[in-house]
Amino acid sequence: MPFDIKLLICEDNEALSSLMRFKLLRAGFKECFIAEDGKKAKELLDEQTFDLIITDIHMPYSSGLELTTYIRKELKLDTPIIILSSESIEGTVLTGFELGINDFLPKPFSPNELIIRVKKLLKL
Repeated sequence: MPFDIKLLICEDNEALSSLMRFKLLRAGFKECFIAEDGKKAKELLDEQTFDLIITDIHMPYSSGLELTTYIRKELKLDTPIIILSSESIEGTVLTGFELGINDFLPKPFSPNELIIRVKKLLKL
């Protein structure tokens, strides 16, 4: 059963973003856009709306935390945000939640766990 859901993946690791996109599309999500850096992510966010955003913390141009601030403060969107990072330092995670992320997933992660978390945030 396909979900009429549009996702944005912000990840500079092409292999990982392609894997996430493949798994999410296979799980039934209709559209899955990829931004390879913070600049491209902001361009896509300025052009269209998404139902959920998955972002890495460390990316060129804008970090996932800077992107979260942009989404919450400048665009004033309450779109669910999941942050991925190999850096699970408590301060970084707490800062992410203070800025408005909805979930945090440490790398490496299971694509199946990501799908479960996406579905939970979207109440599917």
